[in-house]
Amino acid sequence: MQTTQVPVDLLHWVLAVLPIIALLVFLVPLRWRAPEAGPMAMFTAAIVAVLAFRTPWETLAVASAKGVWDAVFILYVIWPALLLYQITKQAGAYDALRKGIARFSRNDLFIILALSWVFASFLQGIAGFGAPVAVVVPLLITVGVKPIHAVAMGVLAHAWARFFGTLGVGWLALVRVSNLEDVVRAAYESALLILIPTYLGGFLVVWLYGKGPAVRHAWPLVLILGTILGVGQLLTALFSPELSTFLAGAVALLALYPLSRWKKYGEPIPIEEIPERPGMMETRGSEQKEEAPVMSLSMSFLPYIVLTAVTLGVLLIPAINELMRQIQVGLPFPAVETGFGVQNAAVERYAPITVFTHPGMMLLITAVIVWIVYSAGGYYRAWATRHQPESIWAALLVDAVPASVPVIAFLVTSRILDHSGQVLTLAYGIAAASPPLVYAGIASVIGALGAFMTSSSTASCVLFGAVQSSVAQLHGMSKETIIAAQAAGSAYGNAIAPANIVLGTSIAGVKGQEGAVLRITMPWTVLVAVLTGAATIALVVWAR
Repeated sequence: MQTTQVPVDLLHWVLAVLPIIALLVFLVPLRWRAPEAGPMAMFTAAIVAVLAFRTPWETLAVASAKGVWDAVFILYVIWPALLLYQITKQAGAYDALRKGIARFSRNDLFIILALSWVFASFLQGIAGFGAPVAVVVPLLITVGVKPIHAVAMGVLAHAWARFFGTLGVGWLALVRVSNLEDVVRAAYESALLILIPTYLGGFLVVWLYGKGPAVRHAWPLVLILGTILGVGQLLTALFSPELSTFLAGAVALLALYPLSRWKKYGEPIPIEEIPERPGMMETRGSEQKEEAPVMSLSMSFLPYIVLTAVTLGVLLIPAINELMRQIQVGLPFPAVETGFGVQNAAVERYAPITVFTHPGMMLLITAVIVWIVYSAGGYYRAWATRHQPESIWAALLVDAVPASVPVIAFLVTSRILDHSGQVLTLAYGIAAASPPLVYAGIASVIGALGAFMTSSSTASCVLFGAVQSSVAQLHGMSKETIIAAQAAGSAYGNAIAPANIVLGTSIAGVKGQEGAVLRITMPWTVLVAVLTGAATIALVVWAR
């Protein structure tokens, strides 16, 4: 990339951003479904690459193939997650879970915060790559959250945990590419900026539940849990960034029990306190006439217990982890370049997937164990006597195939933008037009852009980490601070990442409603971006 001379002018900048604008326009105002909007954005990126960025067909083919391979990485989560969902659903476990949780706590808002914010963040700390969305969204629906709201909550509430989550894989990638001088300072400032999406994630869940009255009811709970999660991560990141999200999430999970004993959050919320609850489908009054569930509450929790045990066992026991990491699968690609000198070196194994430590494998193992236990317990037969039985595999295909098309299209678009140099034009254009403090204010937006394109905090950091570091040096600003902004943006940007939203809508049974979810998550993302930008500017000024 050192010999790159991509055009940095207004025309090429507008053309480079065109595929992203097109995708947003198709999804939000035009309300196209993701399987239709994704391919259109992909073809727009390819046309711009060929006509305006001197991209040969060979480069376009390599970029597209890499995008398909990147999609395999995500589909490896989506398909097992949907399989686990069907296995759990058709045994009657979600029905048992909903009724069991209703007995455990009668405060809807407390339960929703516990699931969408705390439990999802805990899962992100150890698994990530879409697993929290796949697990939490159906749980939210079982406790009465509307599907669209459940997807929005499931995607954005744990976005703060994306960067240091998955045992710090995003952090490790960013350190590798950004040539930092003070790693501890970068970790500290990253965690400091991530406090913003941490607290605002909890508050948005509350707002979606019942607007202002819900915020007045739950603000002490949000502040307590947000402090455990965000400040806990910040303090832990000073000595162990890789474990910071996991440990903070685990402590917050444990804190839920004493908090549930607090009368304010253990009893039902009086209707006069929150009269309108737009995020909920209906009240629980009708449950009194329902049949008893086919299994116990503890048995309905089996998938999450097994998933946690399997993941921790594989990732934290060195002997097992080392053995499992032996098998990696990656594809070879030749070197390619563009007429503007954007080079991509040949690779023997591009983005290798560690098959047996990938979150998809954790979900797959969990699905098999749960199916064996539920079958042996006769839960499928019991549930089939009450409801029309479905084929698990047929239901899986109905959900997974439409979800796979847009994911492939989004990731191919991302690789085309990268290999054609459109990404560099975007980043350098922003840097060239921005004085230092202005650049500091929008540095996190670049990180969010990477997350939007790739649906991954790690991929965003790999894509933009070196660029952000170079621009910070050119502008005479602290590289650690700008890198921290990149980290924060790569986290909160996942709230609008199309592939994440498609995963959620597929599991929630509202395929084609991705634009409706974006209309909820987009304003939140803009607010977080503005506040993160202001905080980054403050850090830069403070350091002078």
